[in-house]
Amino acid sequence: MPSNPVAETVASLLPRAKAELAELVAFRSVADFSQFPKSESEAAAGWVADALRGEGFTDVALLDTPDGTQSVYGYLPGPEGAKTVLLYAHYDVQPPLDEAGWTTPPFELTERDGRWYGRGTADCKGGFVLHLLALRALKANGGVPVHVKVIVEGSEEQGTGGLERYAEQHPELLAADAIVIGDAGNFRVGLPTVTTTLRGMTLVRVRIDTLAGNLHSGQFGGAAPDALAALIRVLDSLRAEDGSTAVDGLDATAAWDGLEYTEEQFRADAKVLDGVGLIGDGSVADRIWARPAVTVLGIDCPPVVGATPSVQSSAGALVSLRVPPGTDAAEAAKLLQAHIEAHTPWGARVTTEQIGQGQPFRADTSSPAYQAMAEAMAVAYPGETMSYAGQGGSIPLCNTLAGLYPQAEILLIGLSEPEAQIHAVNESVSPEELERLSVAEALFLRNYAAG
Repeated sequence: MPSNPVAETVASLLPRAKAELAELVAFRSVADFSQFPKSESEAAAGWVADALRGEGFTDVALLDTPDGTQSVYGYLPGPEGAKTVLLYAHYDVQPPLDEAGWTTPPFELTERDGRWYGRGTADCKGGFVLHLLALRALKANGGVPVHVKVIVEGSEEQGTGGLERYAEQHPELLAADAIVIGDAGNFRVGLPTVTTTLRGMTLVRVRIDTLAGNLHSGQFGGAAPDALAALIRVLDSLRAEDGSTAVDGLDATAAWDGLEYTEEQFRADAKVLDGVGLIGDGSVADRIWARPAVTVLGIDCPPVVGATPSVQSSAGALVSLRVPPGTDAAEAAKLLQAHIEAHTPWGARVTTEQIGQGQPFRADTSSPAYQAMAEAMAVAYPGETMSYAGQGGSIPLCNTLAGLYPQAEILLIGLSEPEAQIHAVNESVSPEELERLSVAEALFLRNYAAG
């Protein structure tokens, strides 16, 4: 990166950023309080609030949102008459999954092979550190030229909608001219990317009951209806033979018209095992950005260790359905529930419960903010042009903000490129990406203020 004062400042601040990210990663801030102590999330929220106060933010507040978690808000006043920019990140993280699968402890930032490992390094505690770096660089080089609002969510990964409901109840709080969501990522390391579409999501819990209690499989097996077998049939019905999502009544034929994703690159990014084929039809971009995708997230059934020779009386599953822009998540949830009920065999009793939802999102790429970001990224990533990509994941707050502030320009950037392996074991962040994106965000704020 050619030297310029902002870039030089960011480079000098990286050691401090690493130390801060290590402190933040150490909090086991999973917003599922049946698995992790609520005190860990509250401590992380307190850390974020203290960091904002340390940067001169006023009106710093811990917001008690309707889902029982806390979001952190802060306001940094800029010059009189300046534009207002909202910066978003979230401090909650996914569970570490199998901690034994991590090469190093998931809640301990560890440097290895030029990357920083730990849960939340990229998704999205690193996003908050990115915002801090950008603001510090501007303060050291003439000041922050806009009013800045920061909101750091405490339950984004759970999809429970706490911040969304809070924002709807306090619509003036997050009002801004532009919104930078620091929870997306580059298409690959070194390729500056703004995410322009997000798939929405619905979560449905399924339970199937067939018997008053488990039965001896030798005495009753063959005639007694097995709830686990019924559940397996239902879950299998959600996919076509080629693996495409096949929920009755849900369109799965849309095509992506932006940046393409080769199968070879996807196989490498996803670490698909040799000889194992990809699922679905159409291009990879069609499948992960433009079409619905169903995933079975978990099944309630006896584990192999300790299993007894029994016909199961009950079984359950948690099913996720990602939905692309143009599809209403609430309607998709109804179709999913109806499909499950219609495909449950043998007259088994089935119940479904929707437990989370987020609408898909499509950005307006013609806005002045996109030009300001493109110019900033051209400086932060010399020789590269800003690309537009989709993202298979969902950030439910985007649609809430778009609805509350229809004139606001929304941009999605972040640290979650393919090598980051967010939501998987051994999540990591590239410090070079953190550095370049911090420079880009700082220059964007300067460009946007001058526009």
